[in-house]
Amino acid sequence: MTESQAREEICRVGASLFARGYAHATAGNISVRLDDGFLITPTDASLGFLDPAKLARLDADLQQTGGERASKTIALHARIYAAATRFDAGTRCVIHTHSTHCVALTLAAPQPAELLPALTPYFVMKVGHVPVIDYHRPGSPAAAEAVAQAIARYGAQGTPIRAAMLARLGPNVWHDTPAAAMATLEELEETARLWSLVRAEPAPLDATEIDELRRTFGARW
Repeated sequence: MTESQAREEICRVGASLFARGYAHATAGNISVRLDDGFLITPTDASLGFLDPAKLARLDADLQQTGGERASKTIALHARIYAAATRFDAGTRCVIHTHSTHCVALTLAAPQPAELLPALTPYFVMKVGHVPVIDYHRPGSPAAAEAVAQAIARYGAQGTPIRAAMLARLGPNVWHDTPAAAMATLEELEETARLWSLVRAEPAPLDATEIDELRRTFGARW
């Protein structure tokens, strides 16, 4: 994907997420890792109204070289790329939103270690484990460190992750392309919505069913 194509894809994905309620107001951000740096949505920009020419451009050292002022979360995204590419070398896009049902699941105490159990086969196959990161203020370096540690921990266990949930803020998901990252986010938020609709605690998939998904589809669970 060229830089020009990446700019267009960031804007297309942002508009789609905004139009369908996965992102609201000026919450959320999208970045793409280039061969020589990064693109990221500007600070306080609405994902629904992005301009390809105004996306922030940063070099490999996170020094801004063009566009409007970069979102402060570029530091978190950079840590995600550095940690995730150890297990998925093709990781090129990170999306962060404040998706309603995901955030809602982190508002009650005690905080779960993972956002969701293995509720549906497509959640297991397309998303996988989603560790919950304890609350830190937006832009906190401690949150970035905690996410990087979680990526390393799950990867070392043989279950590389594609998402982490920042308590009271929202999910971060990453994948090879903006379209693939968007699909991961959609599956995550829809599974959280299903969980919130069930009054009684549902039974997750059992060990045999999950093992079948591992063997058949390569699910990382």
